[in-house]
Amino acid sequence: MESLDDIARFLKRLQWGALALALLWLLWALGPILTPFVLGALLGWLGDPLVDRIERSGRSRNVAVALVFTLMALLLVLALLILVPMIERQIMTVIELLPKAQTWLLETALPWVEQRTGIELVGWLDPQALIQLARSHWQEAGGVAASLFGYVSRSGIAVVAWVANIVLLPILTFYFLRDWDKLVERVAALVPRNHIGTVGRLAHESNEVLSAFLRGQILVMLALGAIYAIGLSVVGLKVGLLIGIVAGLISFVPYLGTATGVVLGLVAAFIQPDGDFTLVLMVAGVFVLGQMLEGYVLTPRIVGDRIGLHPMAVIFAIMAGGQLFGFLGMLIALPVAAVANVLLRYAQERYTHSRLYAGEQAGGVAEPGAVPVVVASLGDTGVPASALATERETGVGTVAGDDEGQDRG
Repeated sequence: MESLDDIARFLKRLQWGALALALLWLLWALGPILTPFVLGALLGWLGDPLVDRIERSGRSRNVAVALVFTLMALLLVLALLILVPMIERQIMTVIELLPKAQTWLLETALPWVEQRTGIELVGWLDPQALIQLARSHWQEAGGVAASLFGYVSRSGIAVVAWVANIVLLPILTFYFLRDWDKLVERVAALVPRNHIGTVGRLAHESNEVLSAFLRGQILVMLALGAIYAIGLSVVGLKVGLLIGIVAGLISFVPYLGTATGVVLGLVAAFIQPDGDFTLVLMVAGVFVLGQMLEGYVLTPRIVGDRIGLHPMAVIFAIMAGGQLFGFLGMLIALPVAAVANVLLRYAQERYTHSRLYAGEQAGGVAEPGAVPVVVASLGDTGVPASALATERETGVGTVAGDDEGQDRG
């Protein structure tokens, strides 16, 4: 009977695995049209706590949704009205600095690199050499141009799709805000009743992790963007606003925002007409100050240390999501990674309460001479860890943990 039960259990797991693979394939196939739905769901999830709070104050759900949706729209419009003209002026400044940047690159940066590496670079970037190279490969260049034109003509459909997605996004966000609680209830109703406790616990932990990560990370990104933009502008960098915004927006990838901002800021300081070594030092100081504020103030107070996502895990998740599902994959990479981290902690908890981990024999007696093992607490989620203790005098092992967990193993 046990063998039949094992076979049935294996077949059930095989069915669930096949269903998961089918869902992944469907996600990959429908990726281009799922982007506005995922964005709308994220915005709806972010705004739902505020909607619930307004609803608890005595207003109806529709009124609360209308207020939150209007607030989100006003914040977006206000940001565009403030930032677009400023960014436009910054872009014009960048265009004005391009000749200076070209001179600095050809006369200062590349010769410095050549002296220390022995690799000839200036000759390859000489305009006359580039023109001669293009003439010698004119036919290939024509083929590339034809291919590029064909791509641009075909991408007209993609442009239309992007416009449609932009139009759909506010509509979908409104519906997700209005019906979020109903959607959660319908999903919860599909969970088998004998697993509702475990699924509810994991869903609660996942929601806490996502709340701490996404909402906190967005606030950290905005704060870093403001710190970098204001700081670089105050020290006198003409394109400091643009560089600060870019560095803040991509700071969700660990160290990428800071590294990009430092490189762009130092180059801009070098090529700025009135720039000097003092400006370079002040630009570097702004990023050092921003990193100190992020590490000691912003991240501990806003995000906290309950997430448990290692910087390498974040980078891998974003790259893997982009490779598998394109822009949609990059969009959902971090939420999926955060939820997967919760599930892995639960799997570790189950494993440390199992007979496989304890090494018990049929009679519950450990192997003679077993070495005592203690597993550290998982800490982030508050999950109690199990300890495997072996008595030296008798050689009998006992597992520190709840009997229910052992039975589950």
